[in-house]
Amino acid sequence: MSGPVEIAFTVNGEAKTVRAVAMARLLDVLREDLGLTGTKEGCGEGECGACSVFVDGTLVNSCLIPALQAVGTSIETIEGLAKGDALHPVQEAFIAAGGAQCGICTPGMILAAVSYLRDGGDAKEASIREALAGNLCRCTGYMKIVESVARAAAAIAREERTS
Repeated sequence: MSGPVEIAFTVNGEAKTVRAVAMARLLDVLREDLGLTGTKEGCGEGECGACSVFVDGTLVNSCLIPALQAVGTSIETIEGLAKGDALHPVQEAFIAAGGAQCGICTPGMILAAVSYLRDGGDAKEASIREALAGNLCRCTGYMKIVESVARAAAAIAREERTS
Protein backbone atom coordinates (compact mmCIF):
# COMPACT_ATOMS: atom_id res chain seq x y z
CA MET A 1 0.00 0.00 0.00
CA SER A 2 1.41 3.40 -0.93
CA GLY A 3 1.52 6.33 1.45
CA PRO A 4 0.39 9.89 0.87
CA VAL A 5 1.68 11.81 -2.15
CA GLU A 6 1.64 15.50 -2.96
CA ILE A 7 -1.02 16.48 -5.45
CA ALA A 8 -0.83 19.98 -6.94
CA PHE A 9 -3.51 21.61 -9.08
CA THR A 10 -5.47 24.81 -9.41
CA VAL A 11 -8.90 24.96 -7.77
CA ASN A 12 -11.23 27.86 -8.47
CA GLY A 13 -8.28 29.95 -9.67
CA GLU A 14 -6.01 29.23 -6.68
CA ALA A 15 -2.94 26.98 -6.69
CA LYS A 16 -3.40 24.14 -4.19
CA THR A 17 -1.20 21.30 -2.98
CA VAL A 18 -2.55 18.50 -0.80
CA ARG A 19 -1.12 15.30 0.61
CA ALA A 20 -3.40 12.36 -0.05
CA VAL A 21 -3.18 8.67 -0.77
CA ALA A 22 -2.45 8.12 -4.44
CA MET A 23 -5.84 6.60 -5.27
CA ALA A 24 -7.96 9.03 -3.23
CA ARG A 25 -10.94 10.19 -5.22
CA LEU A 26 -10.92 13.80 -6.39
CA LEU A 27 -14.31 14.16 -4.67
CA ASP A 28 -12.81 13.28 -1.29
CA VAL A 29 -9.79 15.54 -1.72
CA LEU A 30 -12.04 18.48 -2.62
CA ARG A 31 -14.42 17.90 0.28
CA GLU A 32 -12.14 16.62 3.03
CA ASP A 33 -8.75 18.17 2.31
CA LEU A 34 -9.86 21.48 0.79
CA GLY A 35 -13.19 21.96 2.59
CA LEU A 36 -15.11 22.49 -0.67
CA THR A 37 -18.26 20.76 0.49
CA GLY A 38 -20.46 22.16 -2.26
CA THR A 39 -19.51 19.15 -4.36
CA LYS A 40 -21.74 16.33 -3.11
CA GLU A 41 -21.54 12.56 -3.11
CA GLY A 42 -24.75 10.97 -4.27
CA CYS A 43 -24.08 7.49 -5.58
CA GLY A 44 -20.28 7.17 -5.61
CA GLU A 45 -20.55 5.36 -8.94
CA GLY A 46 -20.69 8.17 -11.51
CA GLU A 47 -24.41 7.71 -12.14
CA CYS A 48 -26.06 10.71 -10.45
CA GLY A 49 -23.94 13.78 -11.28
CA ALA A 50 -24.03 15.24 -7.74
CA CYS A 51 -20.22 15.27 -7.61
CA SER A 52 -19.74 17.07 -10.93
CA VAL A 53 -16.85 19.51 -11.30
CA PHE A 54 -15.00 21.00 -14.26
CA VAL A 55 -11.51 19.65 -14.89
CA ASP A 56 -9.74 21.75 -17.51
CA GLY A 57 -13.17 22.95 -18.63
CA THR A 58 -14.69 19.49 -19.04
CA LEU A 59 -17.56 18.41 -16.80
CA VAL A 60 -16.61 15.21 -14.95
CA ASN A 61 -17.87 13.07 -12.08
CA SER A 62 -15.28 13.67 -9.37
CA CYS A 63 -16.16 10.38 -7.64
CA LEU A 64 -14.62 8.53 -10.60
CA ILE A 65 -11.41 10.56 -10.90
CA PRO A 66 -8.34 9.54 -8.88
CA ALA A 67 -6.94 12.76 -7.40
CA LEU A 68 -3.53 11.86 -8.79
CA GLN A 69 -5.03 12.12 -12.28
CA ALA A 70 -5.85 15.78 -11.54
CA VAL A 71 -2.21 16.82 -11.01
CA GLY A 72 -1.51 19.98 -13.00
CA THR A 73 -5.13 20.54 -13.98
CA SER A 74 -7.48 23.44 -13.39
CA ILE A 75 -10.56 22.46 -11.40
CA GLU A 76 -13.70 24.54 -11.03
CA THR A 77 -16.27 23.63 -8.38
CA ILE A 78 -19.65 25.10 -7.54
CA GLU A 79 -17.86 27.43 -5.11
CA GLY A 80 -15.85 28.88 -8.01
CA LEU A 81 -18.82 29.97 -10.11
CA ALA A 82 -19.66 33.12 -8.18
CA LYS A 83 -17.42 36.12 -8.69
CA GLY A 84 -17.19 37.74 -5.29
CA ASP A 85 -20.73 38.49 -4.19
CA ALA A 86 -22.09 38.17 -7.74
CA LEU A 87 -23.67 34.79 -8.34
CA HIS A 88 -23.42 33.12 -11.73
CA PRO A 89 -26.63 33.62 -13.80
CA VAL A 90 -27.46 29.91 -13.39
CA GLN A 91 -27.15 30.18 -9.61
CA GLU A 92 -29.38 33.26 -9.64
CA ALA A 93 -31.93 31.47 -11.81
CA PHE A 94 -32.03 28.44 -9.51
CA ILE A 95 -32.85 30.75 -6.61
CA ALA A 96 -35.44 32.76 -8.55
CA ALA A 97 -37.23 29.76 -10.08
CA GLY A 98 -36.98 27.45 -7.08
CA GLY A 99 -34.74 24.92 -8.83
CA ALA A 100 -33.19 23.65 -5.60
CA GLN A 101 -34.92 21.26 -3.25
CA CYS A 102 -32.85 19.26 -0.73
CA GLY A 103 -29.59 20.49 -2.29
CA ILE A 104 -27.80 17.21 -2.94
CA CYS A 105 -28.15 17.37 -6.73
CA THR A 106 -28.14 21.16 -7.01
CA PRO A 107 -24.38 21.77 -7.42
CA GLY A 108 -24.12 19.09 -10.11
CA MET A 109 -27.27 20.32 -11.85
CA ILE A 110 -25.94 23.87 -11.85
CA LEU A 111 -22.57 22.82 -13.24
CA ALA A 112 -24.25 20.67 -15.92
CA ALA A 113 -26.39 23.68 -16.84
CA VAL A 114 -23.31 25.93 -16.97
CA SER A 115 -21.59 23.40 -19.23
CA TYR A 116 -24.66 23.30 -21.49
CA LEU A 117 -24.86 27.08 -21.70
CA ARG A 118 -21.10 27.51 -22.23
CA ASP A 119 -21.47 25.17 -25.20
CA GLY A 120 -24.14 27.48 -26.68
CA GLY A 121 -27.25 25.79 -25.26
CA ASP A 122 -30.58 27.56 -25.53
CA ALA A 123 -33.81 27.80 -23.52
CA LYS A 124 -35.60 24.90 -25.27
CA GLU A 125 -37.02 22.43 -22.77
CA ALA A 126 -36.10 19.29 -24.71
CA SER A 127 -32.50 20.44 -25.15
CA ILE A 128 -32.19 21.32 -21.47
CA ARG A 129 -33.59 17.95 -20.41
CA GLU A 130 -31.10 16.18 -22.68
CA ALA A 131 -28.22 18.24 -21.29
CA LEU A 132 -29.19 17.40 -17.70
CA ALA A 133 -29.86 13.71 -18.39
CA GLY A 134 -26.75 12.58 -16.49
CA ASN A 135 -27.92 14.26 -13.29
CA LEU A 136 -30.48 12.67 -11.01
CA CYS A 137 -32.82 14.46 -8.62
CA ARG A 138 -34.83 12.42 -6.18
CA CYS A 139 -36.94 15.33 -4.89
CA THR A 140 -38.55 16.91 -7.93
CA GLY A 141 -40.18 16.26 -11.25
CA TYR A 142 -37.40 18.41 -12.79
CA MET A 143 -39.81 21.18 -13.87
CA LYS A 144 -38.31 23.87 -11.59
CA ILE A 145 -34.80 22.76 -12.58
CA VAL A 146 -35.60 23.02 -16.29
CA GLU A 147 -37.30 26.40 -15.67
CA SER A 148 -34.17 27.58 -13.87
CA VAL A 149 -31.90 26.65 -16.78
CA ALA A 150 -34.28 28.22 -19.31
CA ARG A 151 -34.36 31.41 -17.22
CA ALA A 152 -30.55 31.48 -17.10
CA ALA A 153 -30.30 30.85 -20.85
CA ALA A 154 -32.63 33.78 -21.53
CA ALA A 155 -30.70 36.05 -19.14
CA ILE A 156 -27.37 35.15 -20.74
CA ALA A 157 -28.80 35.70 -24.22
CA ARG A 158 -30.11 39.15 -23.16
CA GLU A 159 -26.74 40.04 -21.68
CA GLU A 160 -24.93 38.97 -24.86
CA ARG A 161 -27.28 41.07 -27.01
CA THR A 162 -26.63 44.19 -24.93
CA SER A 163 -22.83 43.81 -24.71
